[in-house]
Amino acid sequence: MPDEAKPLVDLVLVEGERNPNDEGGILYVDVLVRKASFAEEQIPALRPDGADAVPAHAIVPEGSSFQDRREENLRAMDRSQEVAAAVALRELGYDVGSDPEGALVVAVAEDAPAAGKLEAGEVIVAVDGTAVATPDDLRRQIGRHEAGETVRLRVRAGDDTRTVEVGTIASPDDPEQPIVGIQVEQFAEIDVPIDVEIDLGNVGGPSAGLAFALDLVEELRGDVDRGNLVAATGEIQLDGTVSPVGGLKQKTIGAKRAGADVFLVPAGDNAAVARRNADGMRIIAVESFQQALQELATVPRKG
Repeated sequence: MPDEAKPLVDLVLVEGERNPNDEGGILYVDVLVRKASFAEEQIPALRPDGADAVPAHAIVPEGSSFQDRREENLRAMDRSQEVAAAVALRELGYDVGSDPEGALVVAVAEDAPAAGKLEAGEVIVAVDGTAVATPDDLRRQIGRHEAGETVRLRVRAGDDTRTVEVGTIASPDDPEQPIVGIQVEQFAEIDVPIDVEIDLGNVGGPSAGLAFALDLVEELRGDVDRGNLVAATGEIQLDGTVSPVGGLKQKTIGAKRAGADVFLVPAGDNAAVARRNADGMRIIAVESFQQALQELATVPRKG
């Protein structure tokens, strides 16, 4: 279900921040999830406005639990905050340590070859003896195999490393691409030179990364929003790339309900969904954090 977008200004504390003196601000968006009643499941008209009914396994994979999913989402939120701080502070000229050091395992499918061999929180640092610095490196190295072959993964957990052999299967999305059945994201030891604290309470997931980074620049440099209410969603990567996220229909409705003047979203399918549900709100599609700043600089000043 949609949840009204909320301002970040009081939830993001950064050393040296300034107090905004306009009516604008950066908003983050999320979605609410709950079990549908039998009546809501059977009769769409009884569902809350903007809500969609989806199979339970689309939210919680088979063999997992809501608590497992919750913990994964909170870990992803923590990670998105670190990455957003690194990207924003680097943009402002700070010296940020954030060298990519492998592919962080964030989830393992129960019925995949990796089940029982890899665990969430481990970092894959090599495939068949070849170093892996990014998730793209991992996919590329595994992609050298045929589905059904075995790969040797070098895995780090804290100070311990081990090598494990894992089988591969064909990706359901691309039969030519072998996979081991894990979800990964960029791992890096991030070292920022000033104190940054972000607290969204029990909100989880990585999709507020773009909003975090924009708010940090707004609070330290100012005038990112140009007096507008700016809602944003998108997972941010260490190089500033903005990746697609889920729930765009509900997030767009939430941004509209909050009175957002513009809504920044990942380019592609995310932007298409947002435009279908914008009801006159301006949608800005972006592929990177740098593009987001450039696009906002062209938005007419308000107030």
